[in-house]
Amino acid sequence: MSPTARQQALQIIGRTGVARARELEAQGITGALLARLVKEGLVLRQSRGIYVTAGHAATPAHTLAQVAKRVPDGVFCLLTALRFHRLTTQAPAEVWVALPEKARRPRLDYPRLRVARFSNEALTEGIEEHRAEGVTLRVYSAAKTVADCFKYRNKIGIDVAVEALRDFSRKHRGGANDLAHYARICRVARVMQPYLDAIA
Repeated sequence: MSPTARQQALQIIGRTGVARARELEAQGITGALLARLVKEGLVLRQSRGIYVTAGHAATPAHTLAQVAKRVPDGVFCLLTALRFHRLTTQAPAEVWVALPEKARRPRLDYPRLRVARFSNEALTEGIEEHRAEGVTLRVYSAAKTVADCFKYRNKIGIDVAVEALRDFSRKHRGGANDLAHYARICRVARVMQPYLDAIA
């Protein structure tokens, strides 16, 4: 491998941020070249099919960027979205991703995934796009996430949902209409009302 080819490959991988092997191949970086760069310690294999340069500056959203590359149709939800929006003191061990009812479950060696099945408007409404390390992260909005937490309270715990509601009400003072909108979509308006009354 010539120094020029090595340099060009490293520039492409560096520009891409968190890169998948197949997208690098589309830019002319063969599997053999990638393997050589890994062997030389210039590129790091983070998990199956995911690579970064050795000098890659990871952000707090690094794990989410890895998952977004492997599960592009997924939407970060529940505890992971709460953490993203700073609406919880929880530090989930798994990454929570929403997928359609019949979508195939992704197989990742790292990180551990928790898949929640959403459908109709509950799946498609309230998605925000954020960028981290060259990757688009699809995350449910803060208001949608709070409503989702009440819908999935049996999975994550009612205490977590109530904490999220309190934090949301404090941080997003003008967010009552959004919250009401998503509570209707998630069919949890009645469940949430006593807690909203207690906070008011």
